[in-house]
Amino acid sequence: MSIVSPVPPPEVPGAGVAIRVGPAGPIPGPLRFLGRALRTLWSNRKASIGLVILGFVILVAVFAPLIAPHSPTATTFVPYQNPSTTNWFGTTGNGQDVFSQMVYGARISLLVGIAAGAIATLVAVTIGLIAGYRPGVIDELLSFMTNLVLVIPGLPLMFILAAYLQKRSVWTIVFVVAFTSWATGARVIRSQASTLRTREFVTSAVFSGEGLFRVVFREILPNMTSLVAGSFFSAATAAVMAEASLEFLGLGDPNTVSWGTILYYAQQQNSLLTGQWVLVFAPGLAIALLAVSFTLINFGVDALSNPRLREK
Repeated sequence: MSIVSPVPPPEVPGAGVAIRVGPAGPIPGPLRFLGRALRTLWSNRKASIGLVILGFVILVAVFAPLIAPHSPTATTFVPYQNPSTTNWFGTTGNGQDVFSQMVYGARISLLVGIAAGAIATLVAVTIGLIAGYRPGVIDELLSFMTNLVLVIPGLPLMFILAAYLQKRSVWTIVFVVAFTSWATGARVIRSQASTLRTREFVTSAVFSGEGLFRVVFREILPNMTSLVAGSFFSAATAAVMAEASLEFLGLGDPNTVSWGTILYYAQQQNSLLTGQWVLVFAPGLAIALLAVSFTLINFGVDALSNPRLREK
């Protein structure tokens, strides 16, 4: 009597490998990284406070037409009115509702902060990575340009550029701030890139025939997350403060409704002497909170890249 051994079932490729599946299939790697990053940021107390403040400002800016009770430019009220049930923050010397201007002003401050921070970070990352990876003539030229921008006082240069540009708009301020804010981040990124170019994974990528930009942006850049994020948030914070400073000095677009223009007209109309302290206190507090939120989120980004900084 012969005994027939059972035939083993055919092997299934990929069996035993855990794959995270979402509602419509496997979750892409960038989304998983973003989810882990948000969870890590939220677990950090400082970063969570910054995210709450920033999220609140974003919601106010997005839903400004629904939140603001009046038009920010309408001159339909009695000038120099103190806070009341109709005008929560009072009115300006032109009869405009201050609370509505504060709500709409969040849009300009966010736009300038995020746009100028992104442009300055993009320039800093590109110049810093290439200068750090390519020692020699390229490094010397890019380092000379970076040092030249660093030694020039940023705030006076910003005032000069804004004063002599004929067309004044929000995007003028964005590019002026970005032009004066990229050098510090480029210097830091260049120093880190120069230490990473001799690592084994970079050498392996070079020997495998990878090009310059692929090695720089696919091999070196992912190891500098905290530096890049720190450069962005630092530039965004500087942009928010610079926009308010330029508008306060009258170097921006006077027809734009922003927190800086509220301070400008408050100074022109001597609001403190007339008892309208809200015109100075409200936009100043909003600018400070937005800058603080960027700084607190940056603490969480540092914890994301350095486990020793994470809170227990």
